[in-house]
Amino acid sequence: MLFLLPPSETKLDGGSSASRLELDGLAYPGLTGVRRDVIGRLSLLASDDVAALSALKLGPRQLHEVVRDREIETSPTMRALSRYTGVLFDPLDAARLSPAAWQWAHRHILVHSALFGPVRATDLIPAYRLSHDSRLPGASLRSTWRRPVSEVLDDAGEFVVDLRSEGYVGLGPAGDRSTYIRVVSDAGGRRRALNHFNKKSKGLLMAALLANRPTLETAVDFFDWCQDNEIVVEPGHETLLVAETLLERESVQVTGTGPSR
Repeated sequence: MLFLLPPSETKLDGGSSASRLELDGLAYPGLTGVRRDVIGRLSLLASDDVAALSALKLGPRQLHEVVRDREIETSPTMRALSRYTGVLFDPLDAARLSPAAWQWAHRHILVHSALFGPVRATDLIPAYRLSHDSRLPGASLRSTWRRPVSEVLDDAGEFVVDLRSEGYVGLGPAGDRSTYIRVVSDAGGRRRALNHFNKKSKGLLMAALLANRPTLETAVDFFDWCQDNEIVVEPGHETLLVAETLLERESVQVTGTGPSR
């Protein structure tokens, strides 16, 4: 089973000075050609500060983001789950993950980058700036990524729990062997979609999974695990996740050896 996360706009700087981007080492090597194409077009864009700021929807004070994009192939790398920060990724506290948690993350967690496509939690990537709706020279990111991403996810032959935003789903639907997670509030018995707490709830769900590290292969396995952990979901091709059953457990610890089943 794979848990497919969206990336975040915010990313940590730095990484190992001994490492540089190696596209052949990323998950799904069949995407290497597309990755080279997108990197090439982003590098071309980043050579013009004014054009890059406009295409990436950045302000003058964010010029450092353009510099990041000029240095993608030479800047240090770190594991993807450590690189991304923000509301969804903060509950995972990647800096404190145990080796067992990293092993589970390597097996089960993907992050869908607009630059690299889906990457494993442990894939080594540099800091960069590119969003699903950024405008690169040539074809749109949607037309560039949609078919190749859908094909590799389908060929993986695993059930996908899709936690991406709709913008990233547009860069490659997960297919029939998947469920899309939509976070809702159940306050007062009335269901409503959430914005800020949407990302936070997804982060807390992944933190709980990393703490428990269950053996998951089928949709039934996932839904049973949620029930066992009092996380309310309503299964379907689009699964509703009730935020309140996660928001009350914000101090989930993911560093220990914890049970696994």
